[in-house]
Amino acid sequence: MLRVIAWALLVLYLLLVGLFPAAAAPVSLAFTGLGAVVAAIPGPVLLLAAVVAWLKHRPTPKSVTA
Repeated sequence: MLRVIAWALLVLYLLLVGLFPAAAAPVSLAFTGLGAVVAAIPGPVLLLAAVVAWLKHRPTPKSVTA
């Protein structure tokens, strides 16, 4: 029984070690690309876009009625 568990753990380890880098590579590349796009846009433009988005989506104030 111990031999079966050892083989199962070895297979699980090899699958994890073999597949994790291949599965993590596209995610890493996506974040690298996102960082490059954000770095290419000047800071004041990003700040202006954030202000415009906040003004467009801010909550409406509640009216006070008597």
